[in-house]
Amino acid sequence: MCGRYVLKQVREAEEYFRSHPSPWRQSFNIAPTQQVACVRVEDGERRAINLRWGLIPFFCNGIPPKASTINARVETVETAPSYRGPWARGQRCIQVASGFYEWHYEHGRKLPYYIHTLDQPVFGFAGLWDRSRKDDGEVIESVVHITVPGNTLLREIHNGGANPYRMPAILRAQDIEPWLTGSVDEARTLLRQYDESLMTAYPVSPRVNSPKNDDPRLLERCDPDAGLRETVLTLR
Repeated sequence: MCGRYVLKQVREAEEYFRSHPSPWRQSFNIAPTQQVACVRVEDGERRAINLRWGLIPFFCNGIPPKASTINARVETVETAPSYRGPWARGQRCIQVASGFYEWHYEHGRKLPYYIHTLDQPVFGFAGLWDRSRKDDGEVIESVVHITVPGNTLLREIHNGGANPYRMPAILRAQDIEPWLTGSVDEARTLLRQYDESLMTAYPVSPRVNSPKNDDPRLLERCDPDAGLRETVLTLR
């Protein structure tokens, strides 16, 4: 599962995805229900858009479902009621990111890690979008990204929570066009683990736990034992 992520290089992302100008904004702590940077194809052209993170299926009349819809499992994306429609209709998009956070459980503590790719300064999560209309006529467009079983790196870090040992389906540069415009069969082959040798991770401050904190300091490497040592010294 991925519940928080980062987009710090907006201009580079616009160039990388050939989607400019864009309505995107920089953020170091993107959280569910926020409007997030996405790319999809409209009338044969790529378009940079913002979508609500947390899919609201078309049949929900604009009301967010009770169950979380920020991540869709690859194992059930083609059959789950919330996702099978967008999947079958080819409503694929890309959630644009520079990196993401995952939490590691250790000795009763929940430690956040920042994870990013080494070969792509910006990248995309494979996503699906949908459109839902409220009773008053307001239309809400939203997005979910797909998760796959974690690679070695993510299995070591993401070891807790409701859906441990998973990671977002990260697209390689050569995957972008077939994900956006290819057939269902082509898209299915792209939902796989990213090469762990092309990824890195390090611990960061628990300040990231609150979406109210949104600044570059969230990406600074943090000693996860510093606070524990300070507490021990204080008690002494």
